[in-house]
Amino acid sequence: MMSDTIKVLSYNIHKGFNQFNNRYLLEQIRRVVRAVDADLVFLQEVVGRNVKHLRNIDDWMPESQFEYLADSVWPFHAYGKNAIYSHGHHGNAVLSKAPFVLLNNVNVTQLFISQRGVLVGKTRSGIYVFCVHLGLFSWERDRQLKIIVDEVNELVDEGSPLILAGDFNDWNMRSHKILVDELALAEAYLVKQGGLARTYPVWAPLLCMDRVYCRNLEVVDAVCFSGKPWSRLSDHCALYAELSLSNRGVDHGE
Repeated sequence: MMSDTIKVLSYNIHKGFNQFNNRYLLEQIRRVVRAVDADLVFLQEVVGRNVKHLRNIDDWMPESQFEYLADSVWPFHAYGKNAIYSHGHHGNAVLSKAPFVLLNNVNVTQLFISQRGVLVGKTRSGIYVFCVHLGLFSWERDRQLKIIVDEVNELVDEGSPLILAGDFNDWNMRSHKILVDELALAEAYLVKQGGLARTYPVWAPLLCMDRVYCRNLEVVDAVCFSGKPWSRLSDHCALYAELSLSNRGVDHGE
């Protein structure tokens, strides 16, 4: 059961491969994610099924990646199937120590070749969660954000705690401005460190792609995991935030 402080991790796991796509490292990813021991884990590019890799990679895990990562640490987990292909599918996942009372995968696809969704949930502790992986084009993200803004406004009342996290592919800051202006969200790393975290590419982080936004939660701490062992995994850095329910004032860090 969660305390007043909520530990959050957001991580694009790159389907379990390293940044060069030549090493399958899901076991190592599970090890570092478990070590953080977050209450809520927002994952992007999670494989739900892949029969091609089952044939070609000896140590490919037989179960879905999110179930393998969740293991016994996060008894409650949800997966949103987004990109579907002949040999399997991948999408977003949320691992939680608290049970969900609401789950939905919202389709925000704008291009057939870029299938995207937003995994939406609410935990029994009353926290709304949105796990996001936006598209590569600015116009695509604008349309996806319109759907997200409408979904938040329809589902989440103004006083409820909300966490919206993931990979925003937002190098021009346009998505950030929309989320702050239209949903009154605060970005955790910006609040604590004075700027958005540089999370991509992992070997030399330059672009601020990954974010942890919140509303009606106080930001206690925020860290970008960019050094070893994280720099040898995935192609993104991971973002960590500690949020508190005890003081729900919003500080945008600007």
